[in-house]
Amino acid sequence: MILVGQFDSPYVRRVAISLSQLGFDYTHDKRSVFGDFDDMRTTNPLGRIPSLILDDGEVLIDSVAILDWLDECVGPERALVPREGVARRRALQLIALGCGAIDKAGASGYERLIRPTQYRWPEWIARCRTQAAGAIAALDATPWPAAAPIDQARITTVSMLRYVRMTDPDLAPTGRYPNLDALVARCEALPAFVATYPPDIAYPQNG
Repeated sequence: MILVGQFDSPYVRRVAISLSQLGFDYTHDKRSVFGDFDDMRTTNPLGRIPSLILDDGEVLIDSVAILDWLDECVGPERALVPREGVARRRALQLIALGCGAIDKAGASGYERLIRPTQYRWPEWIARCRTQAAGAIAALDATPWPAAAPIDQARITTVSMLRYVRMTDPDLAPTGRYPNLDALVARCEALPAFVATYPPDIAYPQNG
């Protein structure tokens, strides 16, 4: 299998961590949606990441579809999202908060970091940051037992925090969310997280 996309994307990272946690071998294709956009569209017509190219040539796009396929492959006993009931609903709720924070922090980041200064919309930036902060606070209010196994809610939440702290560090500084800080400290020490840890990068400024 080939995983397409760079680990500074939390959606690519959560797929990579899940692949490792579930014992799948894969090759990492590091094409960038910014630097390799036209080439990326030959893999995914949307020009987005992640994509997972299976051994038979089939291409899965979008992290939700990829993660669902991985859980299906390993079966309900090893799946990273529970199959049914209260546990499944709770996991999907936490994952939705994590993905929502990614999307809103990302929308704010595009406005602040990429859109030319004269076209930026401060009220929209503030709204997106408020939405992201609300999701992060809700995740911090969630119990994260230290002895619980690594699941998709934890993988997505930790991937989200790293992304937010790279792109908008004032949104979730260390110390503001102690429960999430403890979760991050536990998870980021694990091999699957260490192997995909995105370094700080200089995000483009325009204007």
